[in-house]
Amino acid sequence: MLQTPISQPRVAIIHYWLVGMRGGEKVLESLVRLFPQADIFTHVHDPERVSDQINAQRITTTGVARLPFATRMYQSYLPFMPRALEELDLTGYDLVLSSEAGPAKGVIAPPDAYHLCYCHSPMRYVWDQYHTYRDTAGPLARRVMPHVAHRLRSWDVTSAARVDGFAANSNHVAARIHKYWRRDAAVVHPPVATQDFAPAPRNEIGDYYLWAGELAPYKRPDLAIEAFSRLGLPLLVIGGPEKARARLARSARENIAFAGRVSPEMFRHHLARCRALIFPGEEDFGIVPVEAMAAGRPVIAYGRGGALDSVADGRTGLLFHQQSAEGLIAAIERFETERLHDLDPAHLVNHARRFSEPAFRQGLAALLPTRMQPADMLPLSRPAE
Repeated sequence: MLQTPISQPRVAIIHYWLVGMRGGEKVLESLVRLFPQADIFTHVHDPERVSDQINAQRITTTGVARLPFATRMYQSYLPFMPRALEELDLTGYDLVLSSEAGPAKGVIAPPDAYHLCYCHSPMRYVWDQYHTYRDTAGPLARRVMPHVAHRLRSWDVTSAARVDGFAANSNHVAARIHKYWRRDAAVVHPPVATQDFAPAPRNEIGDYYLWAGELAPYKRPDLAIEAFSRLGLPLLVIGGPEKARARLARSARENIAFAGRVSPEMFRHHLARCRALIFPGEEDFGIVPVEAMAAGRPVIAYGRGGALDSVADGRTGLLFHQQSAEGLIAAIERFETERLHDLDPAHLVNHARRFSEPAFRQGLAALLPTRMQPADMLPLSRPAE
């Protein structure tokens, strides 16, 4: 039965928390551009740490925001978030878009509303990385986590049944959604600002490799530093925090330079002039490899997680499958032997465009019922209504 299109559907976007501008918040900005009339609901909101575009929307926080020091201690209040979501009143909304990496999808949508969840990742700290998080937590958290995580897992699976459709940011995340929630998910890669990057002239390409990102253990900067210390090849490391930079620098040889955190302009400069980007961690998607290809440079990536979606082995870089210094060294030696640093920058830029914001908008809009399509989208294949 055909339904009358809604001239301007009322849209609620549920985002886990607004305390910084990382990949999830960049997706949120894109959702706001897709649905400018949308209202945002979130657990906590720190206006000084998010963009003007997000702050311009009507933002409602859950009861978690009223707890002491909520914008700094929000993760400590994780056990209160499921009930806080269920207390949100979404009466009158036609479309609910939940942005899930922490608790967000568990809202109770109106019976005639369509609920689409865009999942960056099921909660890592209660599922596949639970033991890693627990082992690195403080003494009190280690004692509490088993009780909290058990209840959260039950709620997480139950709340997944409330969602009408799922979109995952990579095939890696789609597989985890099916594993833990037993739900299928369409893959819609996140929007990358590929238009902000451009190749450098050939004569400006340097002889150094680049590692860039937050110096977090799971991103494995230690592997890059060990491999390049042994190879003696030049490596530039961009990223912070300072404490991690200082610790890693102590184990590095003189061929490795640490730039710390740099401006966006300097980041783009080095990304377009490096021999290749080194990406040895496993991430749900991983935006930096796409940015490197948009800047015309190849990527050497660990062949797990989201890199399998973005890096084409032998055509836009290469993948290595042993996450160790030895595995990375072998990959760099193969990269040099096969002269992959000479890959055509125009080919890399064209490949990166598959992950642009227009591609994200079309992919997401294709999953929505016809009557809830954004007004400026072209007709696309859609799910049955």
